[in-house]
Amino acid sequence: MTAANLPADDRLIVALDVPNVVTGLELTDRIGDAVSFYKIGLGMLTGGGLALANELKQEHGKRIFLDMKFFDIPATVEAAVRGIAQFDLDFLTVHGDPHVVRAAKEGAAGSNLKILGVTILTAMDRADLDASMIVPGDMAQIVTERASRAFDAGADGVIASPHEAAMIRALPNASGRLIVTPGVRPEGSAANDQKRIATPAQAVRGGADHIVVGRPVWAATDPAAAAAAIVRELASA
Repeated sequence: MTAANLPADDRLIVALDVPNVVTGLELTDRIGDAVSFYKIGLGMLTGGGLALANELKQEHGKRIFLDMKFFDIPATVEAAVRGIAQFDLDFLTVHGDPHVVRAAKEGAAGSNLKILGVTILTAMDRADLDASMIVPGDMAQIVTERASRAFDAGADGVIASPHEAAMIRALPNASGRLIVTPGVRPEGSAANDQKRIATPAQAVRGGADHIVVGRPVWAATDPAAAAAAIVRELASA
C-alpha cells in the first residue's frame, strides 16, 4: 500500500471547531474515510454537538472525543459524566484536579468511556499561569506533576502539549495511560491561538498516543488531502 493510500490513522483526531451540526456533517462528508476520530468541544455545545457526536459514532462508525473539560464539585461532575457515558463515546475531558478525575471515573463506571485529565491548556504560557495565580515554577514540571496526580486519581490519560509528552511518558505511573496532545501543527501552519506547538511527527516521537489537529484540516481547501498528509507524516514518524 502506498503512502498516498494509507487508511485513516486513529492517532489523528480532527477537532470539529465548526458552529453547528450541519456544518460538521458537511465537513466530515468532505473528509470521508481519511479520518476515523473526531473531537467535538464546547464551541458546538449549543449547535447540536452531542447530536453530531452520536450520529458520527452510531451511523458513521467514527470514534468520538467529547472535549467538555468539566470542572465542578464531585457530585456534579459524577452526574454529568454519568449522563455522557450512556452515549457510548470514546474520550471525555475533565480538568486534571484529582477530586474531579475521581468523580468522573465514578460517573464513567461500567462504560468504555475514557476519562482524560487536562493538565495545562496548550494556549497558555507561564505569563498566563502567573495571571491566574497558579503556583510558580517551570511549566513542564507543573504539567508533569498534574499528569502524575491525575493518573494517581485514576485518569485513563491526560491532555498535554507535545512539549511535555516525553516527560509524562517517563512517569512511573504512566504505563498504560494515554497522552493526547493538542497544539499540533503541520510544518508551515499558523500557530493561531496555540502557544506550545509541535509537528505531528514530533508529537508522536515524544510519546503522544493521539494528536489533535483543528484548523490545518478543517480550514484547508481540501480537508481530506490535509488529513491524508498528516497520516503520511505519522506513518513515517
